[in-house]
Amino acid sequence: MQTNTATNNPLGTLPVKNLIWKFAIPGIISQLVNSFHNIVDQMFIGWSIGDLGIAATNIVFPLTSIITALSALIGMGAASRFSIYLGKNDKEQASDVFGNAITLMVFFGVLISLITSIFLYPMLYLFGSTDMMIPYAAPYARIICLGIPFGIFSTGMSYFIRADGNPNYSSFVLLSGAIFNMVFDPIFLFGFDMGITGVALATTLGQVLSTVLALYYLMKKCKTVSLLKQNFRLQTTVVISIFSLGVSTFTTHILAIVAQILQMNALKTYGAMSIYGSEIVIASSGAISKLSIVFLSSIIGIAIGCQPIFGFNLGNKKYDRVKETYLLALRYGTTVAATAFVILQLFPEPLLSIFGSNNPLFYEFATKYIRIYMAVLFLNALQPITSTFCTAIGKAKLGFWMAVIRQGFLMIPLLLVLPALFELNGVLLVGPISDGIAAIVVIFIGLKQIKQLTRMKIEMDMGN
Repeated sequence: MQTNTATNNPLGTLPVKNLIWKFAIPGIISQLVNSFHNIVDQMFIGWSIGDLGIAATNIVFPLTSIITALSALIGMGAASRFSIYLGKNDKEQASDVFGNAITLMVFFGVLISLITSIFLYPMLYLFGSTDMMIPYAAPYARIICLGIPFGIFSTGMSYFIRADGNPNYSSFVLLSGAIFNMVFDPIFLFGFDMGITGVALATTLGQVLSTVLALYYLMKKCKTVSLLKQNFRLQTTVVISIFSLGVSTFTTHILAIVAQILQMNALKTYGAMSIYGSEIVIASSGAISKLSIVFLSSIIGIAIGCQPIFGFNLGNKKYDRVKETYLLALRYGTTVAATAFVILQLFPEPLLSIFGSNNPLFYEFATKYIRIYMAVLFLNALQPITSTFCTAIGKAKLGFWMAVIRQGFLMIPLLLVLPALFELNGVLLVGPISDGIAAIVVIFIGLKQIKQLTRMKIEMDMGN
């Protein structure tokens, strides 16, 4: 017989500091391993193929972002709603959310895989590929497209497994695929002489392994709810409730994809007019993005780890715990972001050397990219943590507008205007301008939510 979820769940009773690290550390580890496997991919590709291979995988990166976006829309949105229902001890609604989310993940995974496979070449040129990159980008992307259903399902399920109270297994699901990828990258690339296709195959098979482990948890280890056949039938109200909480993070990722496509095309156009050339500037930006992901993955791990704590305690009307979790998450995330900023600014060339490039122009542009584009990296913890916070406490519209302000109102218009005015330097200026303005807006929004939680706590105490 199951115990009362709201009364006995440690999300509502353990000290917040302990909870954050209990849920965040597995998430941080999985995010770090995932980012390391991306770096390992780039290292092997750089050593074996060179700058063209690095540039090609950077062009294909929006496909990975599509997986992340749909996983957030369905997985994070549904897990946030799931946690709120668990806080209210409404297991029937929680089961409907869980089942509907699984159906949506399978449907969208198969659909996107088919669409991207059919329109592969037009898609790659849209993403900013040059004719020199296509021989490497096309075979790599073709296999990545086949892995999209597995990537969406395994990542989306990881949110639920964490919300179900098992952050360690949630991280294990993602870690298994990443470790598989790192082990089999050199085997397929060098042992079987499969080239860049082998790197893509290792990535996709890793996603398949993560999916198998997620299915095992679903069938054997899920502890807070039991799923029945009717829970998988899509219900309009349930789907809307899922999308309403996932749409802000989804919008962030979709706008980021649009911004990345615009950036790659701007780098291609204005890089060709510079001493560097299109391929060098695209390869450099890709290498730096992989390095920054290593540091920023810890911030994402903190934000994701706090999601069930936010949602459960809001549903349980423990507003002080919600506020405390948010403030601690900001403190920890900002410390990580500031550390990343210092390390990248002080040691750009030693870090970039791991990608095996012997072209001095690669290092020259990459260092310039770090100095300008990433000039306010230390502020980059504010947006993901506050966005996750707003989503988890049911402020879907607020989270949506946060995403639109940074990506839609700042980055995309700036990418359309600044490169036309300042060419390659204009692309680099987009980073600090958009991140700086967005940080100011996020600080204002976060302070307002803290005041509201304080007021809700006072009103509840007065009512008692």
